[in-house]
Amino acid sequence: MERQIQVQENKMGVMPVNQLLISMSLPMVISMLVQAMYNVVDSIFVSRVGENGNALVAVSLAFPIQNLMIAVGVGTSVGINALLSRCLGEKKFKEANLTALNGVFLALLSYLVFAVFGFIFSHNYFASQTEDAQIITYGTQYLFVCTVFSFGMFMQITMERLLQSTGKTFYNMISQGTGAIINIILDPILIFGLFGMPKLEVMGAAIATVIGQIVGMSLSIFFNVKKNEDIQLNFKAFRPHLLTIKGIYSVGFPSIIMQSIFSVMTFGLNKILLMFSSTAVSVFGVYFKMQSFIFMPVFGLNNGMVPIVAYNFGAKKKRRIIDTVKLSVMIATGIMLIGFLIFQIFPVQLLKMFDASDEMLAIGVVALRTISVSFVFAGFCIILLSVFQALGHGVLSLIVSIIRQLGVILPAAYLLAKFVGLNAVWFAFPIAEIFSVSLSIFFLKRIYDKTIRNLEEE
Repeated sequence: MERQIQVQENKMGVMPVNQLLISMSLPMVISMLVQAMYNVVDSIFVSRVGENGNALVAVSLAFPIQNLMIAVGVGTSVGINALLSRCLGEKKFKEANLTALNGVFLALLSYLVFAVFGFIFSHNYFASQTEDAQIITYGTQYLFVCTVFSFGMFMQITMERLLQSTGKTFYNMISQGTGAIINIILDPILIFGLFGMPKLEVMGAAIATVIGQIVGMSLSIFFNVKKNEDIQLNFKAFRPHLLTIKGIYSVGFPSIIMQSIFSVMTFGLNKILLMFSSTAVSVFGVYFKMQSFIFMPVFGLNNGMVPIVAYNFGAKKKRRIIDTVKLSVMIATGIMLIGFLIFQIFPVQLLKMFDASDEMLAIGVVALRTISVSFVFAGFCIILLSVFQALGHGVLSLIVSIIRQLGVILPAAYLLAKFVGLNAVWFAFPIAEIFSVSLSIFFLKRIYDKTIRNLEEE
């Protein structure tokens, strides 16, 4: 057993960086592309419920809460990932195992919080945004299911991060991909009542989502128990370890706040767009579904990069850290440039997948072309913010995110909406991304000078 651990823990410290980053990231890129596909397919089916587009509006308005759940799950897992990988790099295997156990414990606590929210506040959340009874009904049904049964999502995210932290990203591709495919298959069956099933409309989309998440969770638990020799998930006599939890949240909490800010920004921007029409909200919701095809591969690259950087930081391997970051930035920027071209050339075709009306096309074409300008800068920023987290500087990532989303996007969008008009609102995104690039470069130089430059390899 000890020899197996030694061989595995050396992988991120000795394999050539190009080969390592690809082997760590490619399974995650593939699985996240599948995830993005089911998010888009989900909205495509929902857009065909009813004739007034209220179902799509309801799902779009639910997005901030869904993103908040993801923020808590992924943010906590970022802390788990960074701490566990660093422990492996420092050859502290007992501490690595303790990190895994406490991470699972935190995932279950997070689920309980959102389950309570779903029981009590789903209706009030939608009633605070619109007076349309149908949107409120659709939204309440959708959000109730997604929150009350979110244990699958929280546990799947956590278990998959344990596999990432120990270099076993191939199994993530299987668990995420299987869950997503099941979701895609169940969507039309449950939404439209095919094969003798009841027609559940928006609630059917939510049920398909949570079933897919539970399947993904089950597979990822199995892979951790049977295939992951680096950690042992034995909860017999388990007690929460406050020092380990503190270590997880020292990196994870800024990440949670950083991603939660996105929910605040989305909620606020929906409010601004409702000043014009509910169709504008649908366009914004559709944009975020489609842009996931571009951003998800970069996030998959990120997930492969973070444990490599964290491990080699723990092992004091300066050159491997630098090479990994450089290669990641180059790949991410290339992906985002491809996305920019797609959104510039094919906005009409993208929107028509969602049964877009003439009004939606008129708003959406301008929105997609304008927002996608920010893609040119976004890949660079995404990589750097994750590097900050991997090196234990999650607060800097938080600062950049706060300034970008609350300090720039929302104020700029409001002012542009008030004084110029709807088409100008979308310029808030590229403006904010330029601020993010400038600030990220400044912080990168500080971290390099203080943390990396004088790192002595053992």
